[in-house]
Formats: sequence, C-alpha cells, structure tokens
Amino acid sequence: MTDQDRPDEGKTTGPEGPDAPLHRRGIKSYVLRAGRMTQAQTRGLEEVWPRLGLTLAQGRQDLDALFGRQAPRVVEIGFGMGASLIEQAETHPDTDFIGIEVHAPGVGKLLDEADKRGLTNLRVYREDALAVLEQCLPEGSLTTLQLFFPDPWPKKKHHKRRIVQPAFVELVRTRLASGGTLHMATDWEAYAEWMAEVMEAAPGYLNTATPETAPYVPRPDFRPLTKFEARGERLGHGVWDLIFRRVD
Repeated sequence: MTDQDRPDEGKTTGPEGPDAPLHRRGIKSYVLRAGRMTQAQTRGLEEVWPRLGLTLAQGRQDLDALFGRQAPRVVEIGFGMGASLIEQAETHPDTDFIGIEVHAPGVGKLLDEADKRGLTNLRVYREDALAVLEQCLPEGSLTTLQLFFPDPWPKKKHHKRRIVQPAFVELVRTRLASGGTLHMATDWEAYAEWMAEVMEAAPGYLNTATPETAPYVPRPDFRPLTKFEARGERLGHGVWDLIFRRVD
C-alpha cells in the first residue's frame, strides 16, 4: 500500500465555503513536474507560441477580436498533453477553443500539433487557471468550460487543493453565458461525489442529468475518449461525467 492509497486519520473534510479565497498563498490545485522536452515540444514553445500563446499580462481579452469572429467559445482547464483538445478543435472548426495548462511539455506538444494541423481556432495559456478566469476572460463570454480528470488529491488533508470548490464554480458561472455549461469528468468516484455535492449546492446551475442517471450523465460523444480512459474502461474502471447548465 502506498501513501496515496492509505486512508488519512481524523476528521473528513468537505468543500470550502463560497466566500473562501480562490488564491490561498502557497496552495495550488496542481504540482509542477519537471520533464524532458522533446524536439517537437520545444518547437511548439519557441516557434508557435508567439502566434497562439496568451499571457496574463495581456489582461482582459476581447475574444471576438482575438479569433477574428463571433463563435461558440470553449475553455478547457488542464488539457495535459492536449490530444483531446486538438481533436475537438479539429472536429469543430466553427467553435473557438482556449486551453489552460501549466506543464511545459503539454503546452509545447499541443502548440506543435495545432501548427502542423493548421488549426486557427485554438489559443493557449500557460498560466494558473484561476488567474486566467479572473483576469483575462470576460463575464458571460463562454459557451462551455471543460474540466476533465483534474488531480483528485485523494488524501483528506489535501482536499483543500481540489480545484472544484464553491468559490471556483461561482467564478466559472460568471464567465459562462446564460445557458452555458460546466462539464467535468473524473475517474475517482469519491471526487465525482465531491463534485456533485459542490454543484448541487451552487446557485445558478441546473444539472442536465436525467433522473435515471443523476447526478451523472453518460459520456457524451463530443468528449473524446482518451487512451488513458480507454485503458481504464478495459480494466473495469469507472468514469463519471457531470454537466451543469447556467440558468441565471
């Protein structure tokens, strides 16, 4: 049994209240990992970034000007190596996508692929997602926010690091257009239950699940099946999707 598998002692923790600060100094929902950069990833960061990369320093974005058109807008937080986001951008050319990821290899890989495939409907932040939502994305500007397989931080003492907290989903709500959706997926059942608890208590959202499957929805066809997820399915691992719509 690893430390991660061993249950913690003591009181069970729950989601923080809606008034909890989004940025607790020293607490992040991610850990930066060191890794070697491939030639393609380096090329993405060095050659493609000036065209498709975005920064906090640019401030609040005019998304119509950024993409040169009016279109549905999808933001994905934590896209990993970017395969799913690339597939979505290529499959849905009439939708604009913004990916947010802090890990350099993943950002470099996505940029390299986007360039090779000639994608013009994709932009990337290599920044903290909360800061991007707060400082760069206008209120009511997003059709969908995607959060697929975030770090579950399984130890009870680390639950405060989970990105899904009442303050986070309220911030997301303000960035969604009326009728826009927050789509989350996880392969940790305990985190799925946590997400459902946070969302059911959050004002201004409606669960899109049917009574037969609530609080979860079947995996929608528009969410690409990752290699990791496909392997998990073969091994009998579960995956839980939640889609909530902004209703005010």
